[in-house]
Amino acid sequence: MTDQEQNWHRVAIALGSNLGDSLSILKAALQVLAETPGIQVEAQSPVYQTVAVGPPQPDYLNLCALLSTSLIPQSLITQLLETEAQFGRVRRERWGPRLLDIDLLLFDDLILSQPGLDIPHPRMAQRAFVLVPLSDIAPSWVEPVSQQTIAELVQQVDCSGVKLMHH
Repeated sequence: MTDQEQNWHRVAIALGSNLGDSLSILKAALQVLAETPGIQVEAQSPVYQTVAVGPPQPDYLNLCALLSTSLIPQSLITQLLETEAQFGRVRRERWGPRLLDIDLLLFDDLILSQPGLDIPHPRMAQRAFVLVPLSDIAPSWVEPVSQQTIAELVQQVDCSGVKLMHH
């Protein structure tokens, strides 16, 4: 077995959309990632409908996914940003509405802070719309900064604005 094959990392990402056909966009984005060399989609959460934070705008649809990747964090984040861009994400307004938003949440148990790249995601522990779907697929993953599991973190946030989407 070569080094290349062994160096697969466990990653959690969050996807959100509140413009366009959000459900189709989220599914298509996961498909794009699944077809990207060095990325495998291992699991995805159900889709949740979430009241938006920030300026008045439509509700979000959110889900989380677990990936395996052979990419280093910098390459992975570039890939995630490119995937966002493919779906017409333009970062204009902070917390404004968007067709697709992909956040890198966790990368193994790495703690990393660089310009444009913070792992774990600095606000994930306060975000019910991230923790609720993530707890469906990775409840026992320990968030390395707080040293708490996702299942523990989700109990500390107000989840009232996050509802399972009914198809």
